[in-house]
Amino acid sequence: MKTAVVTGASRGIGEAIAKRLCEKSFAVALIYKNSDEKANELKREMLSLGFVAECYQADVSSSSQVNAVFEKISAELGSVEVLINNAGISQQSLFTEITDEMWNEMIGTNLTGVFNCCRAATPEMIKNHSGVIVNIASMWGETGASCEVHYSAAKAGVIGLTKALAKEVGVSGIRVNAVSPGVIKTDMLNPFSESDLDELKKETPLNRLGTPEDVANAVEFLISDKASFITGQVLSVNGGFVI
Repeated sequence: MKTAVVTGASRGIGEAIAKRLCEKSFAVALIYKNSDEKANELKREMLSLGFVAECYQADVSSSSQVNAVFEKISAELGSVEVLINNAGISQQSLFTEITDEMWNEMIGTNLTGVFNCCRAATPEMIKNHSGVIVNIASMWGETGASCEVHYSAAKAGVIGLTKALAKEVGVSGIRVNAVSPGVIKTDMLNPFSESDLDELKKETPLNRLGTPEDVANAVEFLISDKASFITGQVLSVNGGFVI
């Protein structure tokens, strides 16, 4: 059984991806930061269905925590074959009101976290000459968003990291791609009013908001053999919001 790691796995997009990977017969390591109850609830659900899943707590912005948890995953579940870097935070703020703390937390979680996890996973992948990495970016990393400069910068960094790493590790049989979601119905939308959400829906050519399952569908494709000649790419899942 192959092992997959999903960061930010306790809810939303991460939860949908973790469930999909279990359905595809992966042993899934669920990495979470704070949501212990949610992560363990998901684990129990997966185990009740006969799947293999285990919870691991780590702050992905900390390289020491990431390195320790990846060593534990390899020892308990086996070599990591698939890495899904999903852990992320969002925040709206005027640029002039972004503090050092806000900037550092955003970059630390959304970009440094991806770097830390990729760095922890790739040595074994290179040794095995096999592996797939999918980084969850954002359409705002492609185009930028007003009042989300720090978020947009972090996600743009994820896209750049994806493209560069794909070129470097392709010779080692490792594929690296990104999925770039649009407006997806998760907890990240909680700060938005119903009128705001209706406006976002109207701005989306397909006239609906995305679901975590829409993103999981894209991830499922990119980790499959059907995408064996695809690397360094950004697959946009945004309903036509950004073209």
